[in-house]
This record gives sequence, C-alpha cells and structure tokens, in this order.
Amino acid sequence: MMHTAMAFARNVDRMNYGIGRAAMYLLFALMAVLMWSSISKAFFNPSLWTLELAQFVMVAYYVLGGPYAMQMGSHVRMDLFYAPQSAVRKAWWDGFTVFAVMFYLCVLIWGAWDSFSYSLGLKWGDGLVPALGRLERSPTAWRPYMWPIKLVMLIGFTLMLLQAISALIRDIATIRGEPSDAL
Repeated sequence: MMHTAMAFARNVDRMNYGIGRAAMYLLFALMAVLMWSSISKAFFNPSLWTLELAQFVMVAYYVLGGPYAMQMGSHVRMDLFYAPQSAVRKAWWDGFTVFAVMFYLCVLIWGAWDSFSYSLGLKWGDGLVPALGRLERSPTAWRPYMWPIKLVMLIGFTLMLLQAISALIRDIATIRGEPSDAL
C-alpha cells in the first residue's frame, strides 16, 4: 500500500516540478507585457489590454508556481520552533497542518469550479433566465473572456491539493521510518 502511495507522490512531484519550472518563465512574459505597456504609454496611444493581461499572467505565475514552492519547501514557516526539531517531529507537525491546507484548498477548488462553470455559461444567470451559452467577459474596455484564467486557477488549486496529498504521504513515510525520497 505504501509503495503505491509513494509512486503516486513521486508522479505528483514530477508533474508539479515540470509545471513549476515552466511557470517560472511566465515572469518573462509578464515583464514583456509591462515593458510594452510602458513603451506604448510613452510613445503611442496607451494599450487597453496590458494591465489586465499582466494581471492574468501574474495569477497564472502565482497559482501554477504554488505547488512547486510547496514541493521545494519555499513557503513561510515558523522556523524558530520548527527548525530545531527532528525529522520525525517535523513530519508530525507537517502531517497535522496539511489537513488545514487541504480543507482550504478544497474550498478554493469548489469556488474556482463554481466560478469557472459560471464563466462558461453553465449556471443560472440573473433572475430566472439561464446563462447557458453566454460566456462571461471582463467589464473593462478590452473585454477578454474570463474562462481561461478561471481554468488556470482551477488547475493550479487542484495541483496544489495533489502536492499537499503528496507531502502528507511523505510525512507518513517519515513517521513510519520508511524512506521518503524526494524527486
């Protein structure tokens, strides 16, 4: 049983490692959009789409990079109490706190799914008229469709939940005294 769980954890780690490394390059896309925004404001008519696209790229960078940061141990911890403890004791603390993280991520996934399905027009709209087939658009002058960024958020939260489960599996292996090799 633990062998299968560790295989699952290794596959999740491998997938999130690759996605996280790819998401790092979104920072360059963000810089390009913001540079174009600065150039267009200085020399041409300002572009209407740059600020909102920069926000979308930043959301994708942040949400898709979260599982990678969790895997690398880059999230903030109270190292004053955590660092001096043994590996087994750290695994107990991590195993306990990961349930709060998983609950929070389940709530985020539920909200992201609800928002994503609404953006595709799969939910009831205002009043009694169904919104079926009506794609949600941003109320700004650019008016982009909202479903792509909401899908990215749904995928990112799901990957984060999978990474939390992977971390829990590794913590259980550490507590049991079994090897919990990372990537």
